[in-house]
Amino acid sequence: MSDIEARIAKIAWNADGLAPVIVQQWDTLEVLMLAWVDAEALRRTLTGGRATYWSRSRQEYWRKGDTSGNTQLVHAARLDCDGDAILLQVHQNGPACHTGTRTCFDTTDLEPVAAEDA
Repeated sequence: MSDIEARIAKIAWNADGLAPVIVQQWDTLEVLMLAWVDAEALRRTLTGGRATYWSRSRQEYWRKGDTSGNTQLVHAARLDCDGDAILLQVHQNGPACHTGTRTCFDTTDLEPVAAEDA
């Protein structure tokens, strides 16, 4: 088994064979987006140097930037302690969000209640 395959084998895939990927700008640590991968998308990401995801709505692979030009060059990939989520650190070229914004997390604050007020 190759090193890449051994890493992929450690992932606790959900019932649909997917794992969530939190995408982060590698140097600023800004959270850019959340996406999903299956084993093949992760394999392409780890071996190709560019982020590849599984589109749940289109039921197909998409390599970030092939259509928009807003590529994600992979710097690091880490698995969380439970093995069921991936942190992908990238160099983002252009906006990360399909709406044209830098990050998908710049729209609405949920305004959590302070712990002492809960």
